[in-house]
Amino acid sequence: LTLPQFVQLMDNFVGEDISLPVVKRLAAFIKGEYQHTEKEKKEQLEKVQHMSHVAQRKQLLETLFEKWDSNACGSLELEEVVAVLSTFEGGMGKEALMSAKEELCSQYPQLSRVGKLAPKAFQTFLELIASKSTGNEDETIDNLVRFLTTNVEQSHTESLQSSARRKWLQDIQQAAESSGTSIEPVYKAVMRALCQDMEAHGDNKRISAYIALLEENRLSPEQGQVCLRYVACTAEDAPHVLNQVLHRDMKGVSFAAIDQGKPIHVPKVQLHGNIHFWNSDRPEEEREGSLLVLPLYDAHWRVFGILGLDTLRDECQKSIFLTHEITFYQGVCHAFSKAYHLICMRENILQVAVTALDWLYPRTPSIQAVTIYLVASDKDKNHALYNVITTDNTGQKEIHSSPVVLLREENLLRDYLFKCKDSSEVTLISVYGEHHIAVPLHDLSRQTLSIFDISIGQHKKLPPQEQKDLQKMLKMAQAACSEILQRSLEETQPTQVLEAERVATMRHAGILFHRFMLQELCECV
Repeated sequence: LTLPQFVQLMDNFVGEDISLPVVKRLAAFIKGEYQHTEKEKKEQLEKVQHMSHVAQRKQLLETLFEKWDSNACGSLELEEVVAVLSTFEGGMGKEALMSAKEELCSQYPQLSRVGKLAPKAFQTFLELIASKSTGNEDETIDNLVRFLTTNVEQSHTESLQSSARRKWLQDIQQAAESSGTSIEPVYKAVMRALCQDMEAHGDNKRISAYIALLEENRLSPEQGQVCLRYVACTAEDAPHVLNQVLHRDMKGVSFAAIDQGKPIHVPKVQLHGNIHFWNSDRPEEEREGSLLVLPLYDAHWRVFGILGLDTLRDECQKSIFLTHEITFYQGVCHAFSKAYHLICMRENILQVAVTALDWLYPRTPSIQAVTIYLVASDKDKNHALYNVITTDNTGQKEIHSSPVVLLREENLLRDYLFKCKDSSEVTLISVYGEHHIAVPLHDLSRQTLSIFDISIGQHKKLPPQEQKDLQKMLKMAQAACSEILQRSLEETQPTQVLEAERVATMRHAGILFHRFMLQELCECV
């Protein structure tokens, strides 16, 4: 138990109406009765030391990755890493290197296709090499880090450029973390990062930028099963680009970038002959400049859209995209993908919560109201709660498009929600005679993602059957959330049990809840 979890456990145990002398006697009793053998002390100390060591190693390898990834593109070329590692200790460890590479590719099947190492795969690779080497594993990791650090030294200019770019990419992630389920702040952060980099490192070229996402083509399937919908762009291009749809049978190189899975750079669009111009009013003589289209990948390296940039607005005839710029734009794609899928994950969790409430309400008439909160953080990493769904005693739901934000220091009567968030444990409390049960949904590391604030009115507890149904609902909701999070990991291949899960819609997350209900029912029969 962590400290917040222990405090919450004791708080739930003693209840609200207990006197201070009784609390003191309980504390004295626990102190007197708690036994801690030398063996347990030793095991606990070893566990703490191991956790500290793992955290330090993770930080060390993340720092190394960032240093090597000088243009902040979010991935390293596998073969480049292998080439550098093959010279480690004069090439003495090549057998361990090749064995580790083979095992890595089996853990991350997409590596053989895309050949790129994300931070977690990079860390796994080095740990595999160390585990297959003949010496001490920890010493080998330390030696590898020292060796690689000396091989990826940056100049002062490169270091400054990398630092600035990393800050802009972090702003994209922060926009997602602090925006609840709204994607608009993320789009704005992406456009801002591109323009800031162009001002600082791109000779102040005037660019147009746009994001288009793949979606099923239901209106005109004869033009292709999927199409690209333009969901964001630089402000001056909005009248011509925003909400436009590009089909496979139209001019353009975007689908080629998607099919090939790599950036396509057209240095002179006027000479290409297959470029689609959304602004049909632009005169032919002004259709000059460069175009760059980059595919957007999810965690499984599947393409889900494109990021496009062009210099048609720039008056300089020689405005082309340089290699370091293209590499940084790949980093923007990576940062956007993480932010976009964080928003999608939250939407999916809310869909699970809505489905769970639909199942619960007919079975629990004693529940007066349920409020669902999402946990988010501001730029200073202070946590806030977003009130996203409110349900009354009839089960009627109100979904808030502009959620009310609760800050801890401003909501003392809602402090129990923040205690629930801190401990990721159930919290029981009475507020002005109204009894509440606050229940967290947590991520794979038991950090709170969302909170059900369940009001049972004047009842101190639910009737036994209703309590049982509530516990079942919460168990299935957590299982569905864990499945959603597990699927988002790079090394996890999605598995589908029900035929309905194969339909790629927002309803999919809700179907997961019913799948776990059905699986538990089958186990009980």
